[in-house]
Amino acid sequence: MASTTNYGWTTPDDTSLVKDGASAIRTLGSSIDTTTKNLNPQTTTGAIAYRSATANVNTSLPIGTAGQVLTVNSGATAPEWATPISAFTLITSVSASNSATVQFTSIPATYRNLLVYVRNFKPATDAATLLVRYNSDSGANRHSDQGIGASATTAQTFNDTSVQISLGNDNSVANGFIQFQIFDYANTSTWKFGLSNGITTDETTTTSYKYRNRFSVYNQTGAISSLEFLANSGNITSGDFLLYGVK
Repeated sequence: MASTTNYGWTTPDDTSLVKDGASAIRTLGSSIDTTTKNLNPQTTTGAIAYRSATANVNTSLPIGTAGQVLTVNSGATAPEWATPISAFTLITSVSASNSATVQFTSIPATYRNLLVYVRNFKPATDAATLLVRYNSDSGANRHSDQGIGASATTAQTFNDTSVQISLGNDNSVANGFIQFQIFDYANTSTWKFGLSNGITTDETTTTSYKYRNRFSVYNQTGAISSLEFLANSGNITSGDFLLYGVK
């Protein structure tokens, strides 16, 4: 008996007798039915067929759940459904209440970057600014910061115990927002680098705002595992501090 090129379905020879026609049609039909089912194995709405390790046989992947995305398994051999990893993960948050400092400790080293949001920073001292210490380090000559508009074409010194991430804020009204980013914070071979920008409530005209962009450098190579926030004068009356890990 002859057979088809791709799937090997049995067909009558050119010289086969007419009496074998019905049997040949049944045999061919059964082969087509089996092959079609192998190539289309889904039995439920939304399932997806993909090539299995067996030639001319597909495997059915059932539909995933709401919010999942199609990805590849760990062995890179088959598709699978998975819950997507959020680009931003809230690690922890702290609300200041007449606090001398706000601290994030035991920061996990499992992210690419760190991002801090500060909402409604209000200092006890009028026009006080918000400062931060990398690794809660108050050692002399380890921090430095500059305005982002500046271009440091000459040597710069590390001359401070903290860096400034905001302009001064009114001590009775807080409508500001500050964000502070630290890049590649978990590496242990380079100095650390961050950017901050945000608005604060003007201490003289509380219906007005002030705005600042700054970059900061910390001249230690250890991974950043803690951050300490403080006002340059007095306590932090209130404010919400949120720490995010960025993938």
